[in-house]
Amino acid sequence: MRFTTWLVLLATLLLWSGNWIVARAVRDEISPGLATVGRLVVVLAILLPFAWRGLQQKLPLLTRRDWLVLAALGLTGGGPHLGLQWLGLHYTTAASGILYLSTTPIFILLMTLVLGERIVARQWAGVAISFVGVLLIATHGDIARLSFNVGDLMALASMVMWAGYTVLLRVKRDPLEVIELLCMVCAFGVLFMAPWLFFEAITGVTLRLSTPGALAVLYSAIGSLLLAYAGWSYVVARLGPARAGVTLHLMPAFGVVLSAILLREYPQWFHFVGIALILAGVALSAFKRK
Repeated sequence: MRFTTWLVLLATLLLWSGNWIVARAVRDEISPGLATVGRLVVVLAILLPFAWRGLQQKLPLLTRRDWLVLAALGLTGGGPHLGLQWLGLHYTTAASGILYLSTTPIFILLMTLVLGERIVARQWAGVAISFVGVLLIATHGDIARLSFNVGDLMALASMVMWAGYTVLLRVKRDPLEVIELLCMVCAFGVLFMAPWLFFEAITGVTLRLSTPGALAVLYSAIGSLLLAYAGWSYVVARLGPARAGVTLHLMPAFGVVLSAILLREYPQWFHFVGIALILAGVALSAFKRK
């Protein structure tokens, strides 16, 4: 594969890894709903002037199927997906959240069943092994208790949604360019986040924006959403969702190191065993016999 594609991929994964660290660091400075809507609005403010003319020309030509796919992309990649990340990091460590990223290829594999993909016994075994690893991390090494950390469950739900976003990119048939697509994803994301933000307002959540919170929103918007989403769309178009999804395993390595250095959150034994099982399961599911 061309050098440029891999360079874009590396930069994308680093930007996303940093987002988990930032979200964990400012969890008490800004509410998840406000942070999510804020980053979406920032991206829209930056991109709309460049995408407006193209959207005016292309949106009237979209079919009902195109609109449904765009709405689904906004749900799985633009709104609640991001909110669940920020909310989950109120209850779990950045290391745990980042490690769950390695489950994405498994969820992508399961979702491709809808596209007609056939999963053989070896791949089902890989899925089972990976979920044992997930269970180990989610229960913090005490599987017998089956007591899940709510933050871990939110992080997992976010990964399920991201897997859906990646698969949906494959079935997208509209004529929108990357910038135009990002605008639509963000617009639908704001729409889907409106009930969340309203719930925060009526339940007494402090909707304030401190300086650290504002800086985090800017990084999250420009770095992990604007640049990284554009990079991910570029990479998926050239590698395909399955091959691109496997590369997400680099993020736990980046993220765990960053969380140890910047947050002083060090991985424990169940993190290492859990990620080993997840990676073993993914390798078993992805390996193709010649």
